[in-house]
Amino acid sequence: MLHVLYLIGVAAFAASGVLAAYRANMDPFGGLVLAFAASISGGTLRDLILDRRPLYWTHDWVLLTVIICVGVGTIVYLRFWSLPRKSLLVVDAIGLSVVTVIGARAAISAGATPLAVIILAVLTGVAGEVLRDVLCGEFPPLLLREDVYAIAALAGACCYLLMDRLGAGANPAAVVSAGLVFALRMGALYLGLHLPRPQQLRGRGREDAG
Repeated sequence: MLHVLYLIGVAAFAASGVLAAYRANMDPFGGLVLAFAASISGGTLRDLILDRRPLYWTHDWVLLTVIICVGVGTIVYLRFWSLPRKSLLVVDAIGLSVVTVIGARAAISAGATPLAVIILAVLTGVAGEVLRDVLCGEFPPLLLREDVYAIAALAGACCYLLMDRLGAGANPAAVVSAGLVFALRMGALYLGLHLPRPQQLRGRGREDAG
């Protein structure tokens, strides 16, 4: 089941890469490049840190086939139809929720310490989005503009680690933790929630002093 979940997360990130390329007026090849960049960069960074060889995607033809098919399918779809305004944010939230949990599972399997598990899970979840936005010329990336993005991944990583320590099965822990990440991310989007920014804190400080 975990591999199926991972394929879902990778597919979501592949679609988000094409959608980001579409918004940036890139050609279809650029869309496929971003599909791969968004899909595999987080896991690649995780495996490099954990010194895992070979890299996971180099021997998983199913995963690569999913990325290509979803990428091409999204390109064809956008050729004839338009997607809702928040479609990129929704598919990105799906990818973030699943890939974060898979990152936590991989780090636990590698024997990483609890803090390292959390860090690697968050890096696995957000790295693809950061690279995608940088290649699209968007700065700062979504990660630095939307406060609840990395925090949602952090909450999911902590939830997965806690459930693992309590003896929950890998599948229930993955479903609950991924659901938590998705709920936090989408809730923040639709309710307009975010952490106070430094400018807001300074403004409040001045009001209190006055």
